[in-house]
Amino acid sequence: MTEANTRRIDADWLQRPQTRAVFAAFAQRDIEVRAVGGAVRNALIGKAASDIDLATPATPEAVMAAVREAGLGVVPTGLQHGTVTIIASGVGYEVTTLRRDVETDGRHAVVAFTSDWAADAARRDFTINALYATADGTVHDPLGTGLADLDARRVRFIGDAAARLTEDYLRLLRFFRFSAEYATGALDTDGLLACSRARDGLTQLSAERVRSELLKILVAPRAGEVAALMFAHGYWPALLGCVPWPDHLARRLARDQYLGRRPDAIERLAVLALARPEDAAALAAKLKLSRADTDRLQRSVRTAETLSAAISDHDLRLALYRGGRIVTTTAVAIAEARHRCDERDDDADAGAWRAVHRRAERLDIPVLPVRGQDLLDRGMAAGPKFGTHLAALEQQWVDSDFTATRAALLARAP
Repeated sequence: MTEANTRRIDADWLQRPQTRAVFAAFAQRDIEVRAVGGAVRNALIGKAASDIDLATPATPEAVMAAVREAGLGVVPTGLQHGTVTIIASGVGYEVTTLRRDVETDGRHAVVAFTSDWAADAARRDFTINALYATADGTVHDPLGTGLADLDARRVRFIGDAAARLTEDYLRLLRFFRFSAEYATGALDTDGLLACSRARDGLTQLSAERVRSELLKILVAPRAGEVAALMFAHGYWPALLGCVPWPDHLARRLARDQYLGRRPDAIERLAVLALARPEDAAALAAKLKLSRADTDRLQRSVRTAETLSAAISDHDLRLALYRGGRIVTTTAVAIAEARHRCDERDDDADAGAWRAVHRRAERLDIPVLPVRGQDLLDRGMAAGPKFGTHLAALEQQWVDSDFTATRAALLARAP
């Protein structure tokens, strides 16, 4: 197969000393190697790249020998799939031998090594990810479709979409994630249809893999549009384990844009999935969220029950004191999304919620000026009544609108 065309990139990561050292290690043994996938794709559209993945026709053993000869570190991270990780001055580069699939089950694949770049490209997921770049920045498109699709901002499966999904069902969620991140027009019809027919395959995926993709979808540029489409196609209930609220998410996204806020994946997940306090436990169990994220969701949805667009500064400070900044701002997002407020600039309710958001982000978090040690220092014995006395002082401080001083409170202590 011949390539339709080639281009050149001048990416920062190509000029890094670590990257040049890695390419030089292959060159000294006359081994061909190319960067592949996301780093190349992003360089072509002017986006930053995080990880730099490489591909080569050389076997893992030949790669490790070349790298060690060049004085670089190497870790055999996935020899059964032809993958090793090169360490150059503390920076990792994952290098994989060109492969073709022999057998797949939707989660794992048995592969055979090859020297055919087109065969390696054909087993990847989307055309825009089957792009390769040499050390001088020359971009190769073995299938002849990736560059054109990237120019048109299309996300398409390589070859037969159904076959690509059968190889790895995570690609179903990646289709929506990449569409939300890179596509500009309507989502690919063939891809949508194939995903709909393959949805049962999602049950084979681990919660960790599902969670990772969903959180990336929620912070992508077209998160609201793609989330609504996923709702229309019936994906969200099974993925979240509770009833989704895509209209709530749409309001959250509009508010983030209006306020110029950076996207917060967990906050958006809370707005999408939480209508009742009990939903937080179901969501956390379904996605195996971390203990910290679970606690944030549970506290936020409970706090949201106490909020309104007319909340006073005192009550908002109390929420900040009880829950902290991140819990309170998440609770405000949940509470506002539940109110079907109009996003017009002249809508009074929308304006009131904007003010609540700003206050929640800017008000100082009150700090109780007395501690338990202060009471012990005054001779109070530890015991059942100790906590009661401290709580009474705390309530007096709250009732004073958080203005009572340490001296004034201790003067009232037993």
